[in-house]
Amino acid sequence: MGIISLDPAVQVILIPIIIFALSFHEFAHGWMAFRFGDLTAKVNGRLTLNPMAHLDMFGALALYFMGFGWAKPVPVNPRNLMNPKHDLMWIALAGPLSNFLLAFISGVLLSVFLRTGIISGNSTLTVVLIMSLQINLVLAIFNFLPIAPLDGSKILAGLLPSRYHNELAKFEYYGPRVLIGLILISMITGFNIFSLVISPIMSIFLKLFTFGIF
Repeated sequence: MGIISLDPAVQVILIPIIIFALSFHEFAHGWMAFRFGDLTAKVNGRLTLNPMAHLDMFGALALYFMGFGWAKPVPVNPRNLMNPKHDLMWIALAGPLSNFLLAFISGVLLSVFLRTGIISGNSTLTVVLIMSLQINLVLAIFNFLPIAPLDGSKILAGLLPSRYHNELAKFEYYGPRVLIGLILISMITGFNIFSLVISPIMSIFLKLFTFGIF
């Protein structure tokens, strides 16, 4: 999906951006759960932006090398929620929405700074903002995929009527296997299957968030 550059300086810049994007995503889950009355994330030390609390090394490396990734899921106890179906949907939604927020901020700053001449097209800040924009968009869109255990599966569960619960439970049971299988195929073949879905959507948001610069 065009995130990784061969430039060593850009690769160094990528690391903190990836770590912050993943940490902010999981913090958002924990914060939303806390707002709905579940203290599990707080008790487990996950209501923080400290990357050491959230980082999954394999997920971070996947994002770095393959263009999609994840962090350690924030624990949530549905029994602490007043309306589990509704609340779990919003807790799941908080993660990708947080990355959309970071992408939007990065895109707006990039557009304003470039159009006003505050920064040049090849400055370090330009690279940082572009990388932040791209990485956060990838995380947001990837996590919207309705494949368990991604956030999209929980969002889908919150939107579907209760009568579809049994069918959805079967789909969620096989979700992790499907996800791992797709990741392995992408790694072995070198063909990023997820890019077929993520790239077209990403192109739209790149244009929207930068007001047509991309």
